[in-house]
Amino acid sequence: MKLFKITPLIMALGLALCLAACSTPSGDANEPAGSNPEIAELIAQEPANADEAAELYAKLMQKENDILSSDNALWEKVFNAANKDSSMIKDGSNYGDFLLKTIDGAKDEFTADELKTLKAGAQQIKEIEDKLESLEKEFPGCGSTPSAGESVDASTAGMTAGANASSEATKFPSFTGKDLDGNDVNSDELFSSSKVTVMNFWFTTCKPCVGELGDLENLNKELAEKGGQVVGVNSFTLDGNKDEITDAKDVLNKKGVTYKNIWFKSDSEAGKFTSNLFSFPTTYVIDQNGNIVGEPIVGAITSAEQRAALDKLIDQAISNSGR
Repeated sequence: MKLFKITPLIMALGLALCLAACSTPSGDANEPAGSNPEIAELIAQEPANADEAAELYAKLMQKENDILSSDNALWEKVFNAANKDSSMIKDGSNYGDFLLKTIDGAKDEFTADELKTLKAGAQQIKEIEDKLESLEKEFPGCGSTPSAGESVDASTAGMTAGANASSEATKFPSFTGKDLDGNDVNSDELFSSSKVTVMNFWFTTCKPCVGELGDLENLNKELAEKGGQVVGVNSFTLDGNKDEITDAKDVLNKKGVTYKNIWFKSDSEAGKFTSNLFSFPTTYVIDQNGNIVGEPIVGAITSAEQRAALDKLIDQAISNSGR
């Protein structure tokens, strides 16, 4: 799972991070990797062990992030032109190929120079994706865990802590908002009504996000028997965007999801928290007092390792509720 901080302006760019783990190589390169010597050098490296693979994976992810963030306004137009109903969720081809196809479909929206920039960037992303897929095959899981320096920083993420952060739990930012059916929601009631809340941050066109919805639905049923719940936050629906809410509800219905999904204002503390997430999907465990328990689960919970880590946090949150 790719890891980087997402600002409100380029929230859509997060989909590139999520789909990287699910990409598979395809097609021949139209331009040589050598068009960017630094990327070509990284792609040429052959790590000798899992640690080296994880380090290389992180560097390649950063290069991809650099490509997208350097011209974020142009890439935002590309992502807005993407087919949300099919390609982003169902297409398992190399993500660079997807970008190239989307750019070609929206070519009338760009100048010749803009098209040249976008196509070059998409080609480089294609080559990076090929290498990431190769690394994952040779060193499974090398891209699943954030390396040092790539974890969430509480202060910049908008989290609020007590006077003594070293001894007091970090609280999830208070918020008021609505669920996707328009019912009012506030954080105090949401958290206090359950022994544990598993809050999953996702967006509609993120393949790993959509891929784990069934697992989260099953988890919600399991937690209901223990006095807990799963709550989803679709980042595209912040501020109550009606079109995005409709899209999100459509995906949730198709996946048979019944647990609550909510939105709040993007300029609220909870909204700022969401905009500073460094990867999607990301899942937080919150106890009955609104405290965040442990570190977030970065990436889908579909693997046994991820689910085991989540279960451990859930047990801890339930234990906290009895205090």
